[in-house]
Amino acid sequence: MDARTETDVAHVAAAIGDPSRAKVLLALAGGGALPASALAAEAGVSNSTISGHLARLLDARLLTVELDGRHRYYRLATTDVARALEQLALIARPLPVRSLNADTRAKALLRARLCYDHLAGRLGVAVMSALQEREILAAERTGSGGGSPDAGAEAGAGGAGAGSLDVAYVLTAHGRQELAAFGVETDRLPRRRASVRYCVDWAEQRHHLAGAVGAALTARLFDLEWLRHGKYRRVVHLTDAGREGLATTFGVRGDQVD
Repeated sequence: MDARTETDVAHVAAAIGDPSRAKVLLALAGGGALPASALAAEAGVSNSTISGHLARLLDARLLTVELDGRHRYYRLATTDVARALEQLALIARPLPVRSLNADTRAKALLRARLCYDHLAGRLGVAVMSALQEREILAAERTGSGGGSPDAGAEAGAGGAGAGSLDVAYVLTAHGRQELAAFGVETDRLPRRRASVRYCVDWAEQRHHLAGAVGAALTARLFDLEWLRHGKYRRVVHLTDAGREGLATTFGVRGDQVD
């Protein structure tokens, strides 16, 4: 049997399974890179202890490290790591809330957050739904074990491939025009990454938009200052201009994101 047909899931699971290492991964799940000192603070461990945790995560290929002069910055190795964390959260039990600060942070994460480089939470789900209602995205049933007939560069699913799931989303010709008018040129997106994918949002139990289109759309929302980064890592806030703009452009209602 070809050894490449099996993967060492236990090795990766053990690396994620430590509470301190899980906090490191979640701190990086909103994209960007952080130094070891910041990750130590996020994990609640000393600077001397964090080095061992980071080494373990690097060995499991969950992180990469970048050198900037004498400094080292860590980030998630791939977008698939962020997606895996989001999927694990679907089956994980909630953490107890023991302080007002923790309660505020938890509510903010539920409302709107980044899942690596794309929008998640209640706001992300609302945007995904609006894109379907405006026929910018079309959902296609793939059937059990069967692939979407159009599952190519502009169709994607949340797992390893469209053939393993029962739904895929396709960017329509109308959708490409609408997004181009909004400032997202889908023809210029990197080809090494699927254009349209989705994650099952752990908080909403519904889909939010991932892939190159999801990342480009989120970046555009920041460029327009419709989104801004929040006080807590991963948390984003919808500005007043963003609330009005999303309603006018995509039909996202205020009651969907409050």
